[in-house]
Amino acid sequence: MVVMSKTPKKRSIVFFMVPQFTMLPFTAAVETLRIANRMLGYDAYEWRLASIDGLKVTSSSGIALEANTSLAEERKCIGGENRPSMVLVCSGIDIDQYVNKSVNAWLREVNNRGIAVGSLCTGAHVLAQAGLLNGKRCAIHWENLPGFSEAFPQVEVYADLYEVDGNIYTCAGGTASLDMMLNLIGQDFGENLVNRVCEQQLTDRVRNPHDRQRLPLRARLGVQNDKVLSIIELMERNLSEPLSLLDIAEGADLSRRQVERLFRQEMGRSPARYYLEIRLDRARHLLVQSAMPVVEVAVACGFVSASHFSKCYREIYNRTPQQERAERKLVISASRMLAASQGKAAH
Repeated sequence: MVVMSKTPKKRSIVFFMVPQFTMLPFTAAVETLRIANRMLGYDAYEWRLASIDGLKVTSSSGIALEANTSLAEERKCIGGENRPSMVLVCSGIDIDQYVNKSVNAWLREVNNRGIAVGSLCTGAHVLAQAGLLNGKRCAIHWENLPGFSEAFPQVEVYADLYEVDGNIYTCAGGTASLDMMLNLIGQDFGENLVNRVCEQQLTDRVRNPHDRQRLPLRARLGVQNDKVLSIIELMERNLSEPLSLLDIAEGADLSRRQVERLFRQEMGRSPARYYLEIRLDRARHLLVQSAMPVVEVAVACGFVSASHFSKCYREIYNRTPQQERAERKLVISASRMLAASQGKAAH
């Protein structure tokens, strides 16, 4: 049973919705807070939805949510009665294309006033743009991590479920926002309430913030050989400066021939080919999630020249890096037009 104080503890949270935000982390966060309120018997957690202009915002699933307030109204609230306890930026796909100086200024002001600031899914990108993550630990979705780390080298970004660094809360998205909200509830009301909320959500445990975002290599690749798995982990840690096969063999305490044979048996290709594929996979993420020049993407993925990078990329993906980026721009343009037309239809 939760012991209530004479003055019930309350938090007011602003969810700031960026166009194309992802619904899953948003709903997981809100539902976790709603259940906590139900277990407590009062509205300990209150929230409102904000957008730039106070109008509907369309998510990446095409579902639009009504905003309760605008950015201008929220700026007035910072020092008033409706001052929030926390602001959470909700975003999703194409976040590297989102730049808004007014939002950045507002977030800095919120932070300077001692209000907790956080993000769901790719929202760490917006916080980093505002300069709030310099020298801070943060979490972001694994798919966005390569582009983020290249764009914001001054930020300590990790593929964790969530990070709490002082008054900054960030999570990787998906169901990780549930875990971050449970952490918040635990800070406010203790483990007993957290356990009751988990029971209501049919959640069997509260995950550690440093748990893996992705499946372990063994499950993801369907590989059981420990030597092969350790070699792949070594490769993934050295993408910008690829190791030689001799270095890889020595690191695994094997001969070159043994490494070659193991990869042929377990992966169906040579270690050199597999290494190339994971470097190109990282390059593809950088091309579609950042504005880095192609030559910088090539260097970041361990290629000595843009021409060699382009040749290898075409062999794997049947298009050049330039074509990949051009296609991505067309997709972004089309999605923006669709979101705009949905917004007009909604109003």
